[in-house]
Amino acid sequence: MNGIAAAVAVAVTFVWLGMVLAISFLEAPLKFRAPGVTIPLGLGIGRLVFRALNAVEAVLAVALVTAVAVAAPPLPVIVLTALGALLLAVQLTAIRPVLNRRSDRVLAGESLPRSRAHLVYIAFETLKVGTLLALGITALAYGS
Repeated sequence: MNGIAAAVAVAVTFVWLGMVLAISFLEAPLKFRAPGVTIPLGLGIGRLVFRALNAVEAVLAVALVTAVAVAAPPLPVIVLTALGALLLAVQLTAIRPVLNRRSDRVLAGESLPRSRAHLVYIAFETLKVGTLLALGITALAYGS
């Protein structure tokens, strides 16, 4: 892999990974355990936080794809980059709209059971974490 582009790809990958870990696996579950945070309040905060996270993720994905394209990487880096971008795209286009409609209903006062779409989103986040970790390690190995 080419020097600067490879370094950018590694940095972007680990920044993206850190953000997903911090928001999805730390902030999101802890928010609902804080005193005084109701389900509607937590949902409102969560929607804002995840909208911002997903916007930053989209920018990072574009930066990563660009850096990888310039870096002339080996096939494993290309495949992992494509997989990370694909996982994010599915979350943004297929899973998040379902979750947004559900949270709209809860915020409007409906009492709904736990959502399967939420579990699917968590599964995709877990896959994305694994993909980004593998990508970062692989890009580091080929970039040095």
